[in-house]
Amino acid sequence: MDAALPIALVEDHALVRAALATMVEGLGGYQVAVQAGNGAEYVQAITGGASVAVAIVDLHMPVMDGYATLAWIREHQPRTRALALSFDVDATTVARSLKAGACGFLPKTAPKEEFQFALRHVAQHGRYTHTGPVATDPAAARIALMEERDHALELLSPRELDFIRLVCDPVEPTYEQIAKRMGVSLNTIHGYRESIFRKLPIKSKTGLVIMAHRWGLV
Repeated sequence: MDAALPIALVEDHALVRAALATMVEGLGGYQVAVQAGNGAEYVQAITGGASVAVAIVDLHMPVMDGYATLAWIREHQPRTRALALSFDVDATTVARSLKAGACGFLPKTAPKEEFQFALRHVAQHGRYTHTGPVATDPAAARIALMEERDHALELLSPRELDFIRLVCDPVEPTYEQIAKRMGVSLNTIHGYRESIFRKLPIKSKTGLVIMAHRWGLV
């Protein structure tokens, strides 16, 4: 059996990072060897001896952002391939990430299948190009995001929004704990979840957490 490929996740939101870790290891053939909240933490892990084949790097982080992290990887880890992630899907962001040293760019809203495809291509071939829509105007991209958020808020009930916020709580409560905090049965909680999955282009808890951060709900 081939050894699992070591992956690094560099993402400042702990819940998003945990969701990505669960998804990456669930794909099979990968092991999350490094988790860092910013580029400085990643550099510390690497200089401490960690080995990484592919680094998945969020572009917007405090202390040392994704662009600086990509440049550091290019200079100090020429054998490590980097995949940039961002909610911003405009031509300027994509071009800047590739110029900094990314081997590929992927929107954080990409489905699991595209994420898996991108990770495999970067690992095996050293390059991945997102084929989905890329906004040429950053302002237009922000307007589209707000319209998407407003549409979602129209579809969701207040209790469903409460459920989403609790799912995204940093302490990561179980569904049983969420039910207790909301004062409802576990079956009702499952009903909220299934209703949200029907209304939105989301099929997993991982997708729910990422989408909630994208829309600024948490």
